[in-house]
Amino acid sequence: MMAAPTLPRRLLAEALGTALLVAIVVGSGIRAERLAAGDTALALLCNALATGTGLVALLVSLGPVSGGHFNPVVSLSHLVQGRLSAREALGYVLVQFTGAVLGVMAAHAMFGLPALTMSTQARTGAPMWWSECLATFGLIGLAMATGRYRPALVPAVVASYITAGYWFTSSTSFANPALTLACALTDTFTGIRMIDIPAFILAQIFGAMNATLVFHWLCRPLARTTPATAAPRWKGRARLTSVD
Repeated sequence: MMAAPTLPRRLLAEALGTALLVAIVVGSGIRAERLAAGDTALALLCNALATGTGLVALLVSLGPVSGGHFNPVVSLSHLVQGRLSAREALGYVLVQFTGAVLGVMAAHAMFGLPALTMSTQARTGAPMWWSECLATFGLIGLAMATGRYRPALVPAVVASYITAGYWFTSSTSFANPALTLACALTDTFTGIRMIDIPAFILAQIFGAMNATLVFHWLCRPLARTTPATAAPRWKGRARLTSVD
């Protein structure tokens, strides 16, 4: 068995994972927009598929090292559940935001764009705030439920939900404060204006905290029966006598 990863290794995994996730989201958005010739639906489909498949790869490969958060509200949820200390959670959040900015720069470099450009794409209003709240609620809740009952399926469940979120939400399901900030630094297909970010992040935190409370109560850990406590097979039967 491998030794538990040290905190520096976990932080590096979180930084790399978040950077690669953002590079996938932003880069595939740029590529899709250029190839779709104005067909927004086709561009969104390509962006969603690239994000979903890329997320599976990141969760499977880096998840065993750091837990595969790549998202500040996931780390916040783990803090509330007692699965991360305050020091660990702070470290996770800092490297996630740092990695997100580096991911934008990496994506821009691949397509010959300036390192960072402020987005002009408006994403605001109550419907979009509610979308982000619901998208984040579902992300945290389904990850918690799957992690308790079918942990091996977490990468597939999370990636599938995010892919679906591109389509069933009006906000295209950012559900991630680090990604939201990163997308304010790219004036491309996945962009969001900096002024719209605070409301998105508040909605994401609200959704994540409510999901943590609801699913912590809803999905209790399964009770384990040990041989010492298991009822003996003869319990409830009549004891045999010498006559029998």
